[in-house]
Amino acid sequence: MSSIDRRRFVKGTVATGALIAAAPRVWGSARADDRIKIGLVGCGGRGRGAAVQALSADPGAQLWAMADVFPDPLDATFAAITQAAEIADQVEVPPERRFVGFDAYRRVVESGVDLVLLASPPQFRPAHLEAAVDAGKHVFCEKPVCVDVPGYHRVMRAIRNAAARNLNLMSGFCWRYSTPERDFVRELRNGRIGDITAIDAKYLTSPLGTRARQPSWSDMEFQLRNWQHFTWLSGDHIVEQAVHSIDKILWFMDGRLPVRCTAVGGRGVREQIPERGDSYDHFAVVYEYDDGARCTLLCRQQSNTHMENTDAVIGTKGHGFVNGWGPTHWLKGEAPWTWSSNTAPPNMYQVEHDELMQAIRGIRPRIADDFMADSCLMAIMGREAAYLGAAIEWGRLLDSQLDLSPRSFEMGPMPFPAVRHPGRRTVQA
Repeated sequence: MSSIDRRRFVKGTVATGALIAAAPRVWGSARADDRIKIGLVGCGGRGRGAAVQALSADPGAQLWAMADVFPDPLDATFAAITQAAEIADQVEVPPERRFVGFDAYRRVVESGVDLVLLASPPQFRPAHLEAAVDAGKHVFCEKPVCVDVPGYHRVMRAIRNAAARNLNLMSGFCWRYSTPERDFVRELRNGRIGDITAIDAKYLTSPLGTRARQPSWSDMEFQLRNWQHFTWLSGDHIVEQAVHSIDKILWFMDGRLPVRCTAVGGRGVREQIPERGDSYDHFAVVYEYDDGARCTLLCRQQSNTHMENTDAVIGTKGHGFVNGWGPTHWLKGEAPWTWSSNTAPPNMYQVEHDELMQAIRGIRPRIADDFMADSCLMAIMGREAAYLGAAIEWGRLLDSQLDLSPRSFEMGPMPFPAVRHPGRRTVQA
C-alpha cells in the first residue's frame, strides 16, 4: 500500500476534474451519481491489492461490499484497508455488507455495487463472472478465469454478454498494462523482426506457501486454505501462475491460437505432504501453429533453483527479448529497437485500475479483455497434455466435458485428489 503514490494521482485528477464530471457514464447498473461503488469478492492478498488499487484509481470510488468464503481473510483485509490513511475515507462497508460463505458473492452483486472485483480461487471465477455480468456490473476478473473447458465456455458466454450490455470487463493479465511490454508489442506489430516463427517463454520460480491443517478444519476447508496446490481449485501452477507467460505468447502472436500441443510435467521435488495437494512442480509445453510456428513454455516451482521470467521472440527478420523483471526489452534485426526511459515505468497493477475507472466514467473506450479466456484455455491445454502424456488438438479440446468442480460446495468431507500420471487415461482429454 505504501508504494502507491496516491497523492500524485489525485493531484493529476484535480486538473481533469471537470472532464470527469462532464464525461458520459457507462453505468451497467444504471446508476447516476458520481460514486463508483465497488464490491470485492475474495479477500486474500490479490483481492486486497485490487481493492487498494481500485480505490487509489479514482477519488470517487467507494468500497461498498465485501465477500469471502471465510471470515478471517475478510476481517483482515477490511482492517488493513481502513488503516491505510490515504484511502480510509473511501471505505464504507458496515457489518451488514460483509458477507461470508459460498454464496456470499451473490449478496455482493445484489448490494447495489457498480463494479465487482473477482479475486476468489479460480475454480469459482466462471460462476462469479456470470453472476456479475448478468446483473449488469462492470468487472475486474483476476486471472486465471477458469480451470477446465466447461468453465472456459461459461466465461466466453459472459464475455459476449458483457459486450452486448456495454459493460467493462478487465482481466488480471497485468503485463498487458505494462508500458515496456506495450511498447514492445507495438514494435512487433510495426514489423521490426518480420513474422514471428517461434517464442521461448520461461516462468521459473519457487514454490508457493502452504497452511498446516488445523483440527477444526474439514476436508473442504483444508483444500480451500491451500487452494494454490489443488488442481480443481487452481488449475495447477501452469494455469494459476505461468498463464501470465502463456498470455504473453498469445499477445505476441496477435491472438493466433495453436492447433496442437505436446507437454511433459511432474512432481520432481514436491514434498509429499497433504498441503501440496496434487499439483505438479514443473511443466514443459510446445504449442504448434498451422503455419509451422512453434512456441514453448518452461515453468516450474522448485526451491533453490534458477529463477527467470523471460520471453525470447524469433522472427523472419530478427529476434527480440523481454525480461519484465528487468525491465529489459529489445528487438534486433533490420531496424533495432531498445526500450529505455529515464524513470521507472508506472506500476502495471495500478495502471489496470486507473484505465478501468476511466473507462467506467466514459473518458476512454470500453475495456473488453476478451483474450483472457483463450489464454487460460491454452494453459489448460498444456496441463492436460502433460497429465495425459498425449498430444492435444485445440479443436478436440473445445469438446471436452471434463469438469473439475466437486459435486457440491459445502464444508465437510472431500476426497483427496490423486496425482495424475502420464499414460494412465483416468481423465478425459
